[in-house]
Amino acid sequence: MELNNDTQIPEFVLLGFSGDPELQLLISGLFLSMYLITVCGNLLLILAVSSDSHLHTPMYFFLATLSFVDICLTSTTIPKMLWNIQTQSKVITYDGCITQIYFFLLFAGLDDFLLTGMAYDRFVAICHPLHYTVIMNPQLCGLLVLVSWMMSALHSLLESLMMLQLTFCRQVEISHFFCEINQVVRLACSDTFLNDMVMYFAAVLLAGEFILLGFSEESELQPLVFGLFLSMYLITVCGNLLLILAVSSDSHLHTPMYFFLGNLSFLDICFTSTTIPKMLWNIQTQSKVITYDGCITQIYFFLLFAGLDNFLLTVMAYDRFVA
Repeated sequence: MELNNDTQIPEFVLLGFSGDPELQLLISGLFLSMYLITVCGNLLLILAVSSDSHLHTPMYFFLATLSFVDICLTSTTIPKMLWNIQTQSKVITYDGCITQIYFFLLFAGLDDFLLTGMAYDRFVAICHPLHYTVIMNPQLCGLLVLVSWMMSALHSLLESLMMLQLTFCRQVEISHFFCEINQVVRLACSDTFLNDMVMYFAAVLLAGEFILLGFSEESELQPLVFGLFLSMYLITVCGNLLLILAVSSDSHLHTPMYFFLGNLSFLDICFTSTTIPKMLWNIQTQSKVITYDGCITQIYFFLLFAGLDNFLLTVMAYDRFVA
């Protein structure tokens, strides 16, 4: 499908995970199970929080809101992928792709902002326990959620509107199971400088993702990317180290919740250290190479710490449930 700059894109092709029909049923079953578990689990949590008056606290208010956002986030991508597998079609319309990008960025950003609000809630509970109920009143909790919605909506709207300005002049095959914005931008034949800049800042502020190809091949942007990610890495490491130090040095914080929180901080340091130092080294040396052994090692530790992070969050949720 050859397109010139004046041609409107009718559709994109989502290549998905595999073209092997024998694997399609396995992939469909795995993702359907994952999706149902995610939706049902989060719905049960929302139901539990709303029905039990003892859980009508700021922390569980944020947790219930986060569960709703998680349902919405998975619903922007998984159902479309399952439908494509079921109908043996890999096509998504141009309007559908832009809409998917908008809602994916909306709920992904909202997820990050809500986690920030929950972190502030725990900060107040730790540092100002006597004034906790006064500071974290219902009005402030509602305001934090409203601001999170507004900031995330503005960010996703900005990204989506900038996507509408791009033109595509080659085969629009996306090597993913949904319209991932970075890959869609790479398919454009028009200037993507502004799109790249917005994605860089969003990646730093919202902890986005990157690949070994890097964000851009433009040499003048490399120092900016290097500085942004170096700052993000140092803030992450120093902040988590300070939290570990605070928990270990204060006997009042030797409780199960802070024990898990200290471990989570250690994991966050390890998790970011599996990817960002290598990226910074590649930028510094103007190299994009990673050895086969290095790639396998990075995959192993990335999955190890990412999975462990999720399991610890589950245990922390159980700890709060018991409390």
